[in-house]
Amino acid sequence: MSLIQLTIKGISYSQTQSGAYALVLSEMEGDRTLPIIIGAFEAQSIAIALEKEIKPPRPLTHDLFKTFADRYLIEVKQVIIHKLVDGVFFSSLICGRDGVEEVIDTRTSDAIALAVRFEAPIYTYETILDKAGVYLKIEEELSIGEGEFEEDTILSEIESNVSEGKASKKELKELHKKLDSAVADENYELAAKIRDEIKKRS
Repeated sequence: MSLIQLTIKGISYSQTQSGAYALVLSEMEGDRTLPIIIGAFEAQSIAIALEKEIKPPRPLTHDLFKTFADRYLIEVKQVIIHKLVDGVFFSSLICGRDGVEEVIDTRTSDAIALAVRFEAPIYTYETILDKAGVYLKIEEELSIGEGEFEEDTILSEIESNVSEGKASKKELKELHKKLDSAVADENYELAAKIRDEIKKRS
């Protein structure tokens, strides 16, 4: 069976499962997308790895795995989503060291979080895309860090003091302070929201 390469299209709150997120993968050469329901921790880990501007003060579990693998010269070469049973995706990490290749079973959410950190390609089979893939225009519907957060009131207070157009240096400084504070508290959802606001106001 031929492998089809996928790319991460976006992460959004799941509309069907409370407290879960929808990770959407898209085929590199085609219009089909593969939505996968993942937990909040894994969604946060993937988003942090994709957002180069946000650096957690302490390594997340997947960061620790990457550091451990690098120390012992282990490379994650690729991720393969190889099976779908009762709505659950099964994946494998293809790892290599000293010319020896190993296949390691893993949850798909963990596999994606590691693939981003190792810059490893993500693949699936045509049969899985045929079964679970959908044609969906999601450019305007999904984005990393999208969603409503309880801390939105903080941003509302900041935004109320910002006039239309570019923000002043003082206002941007305040936003950056809020961003640093959110990262220090390991509140990455809020950090992503504030970062987007800084981009809009700059």
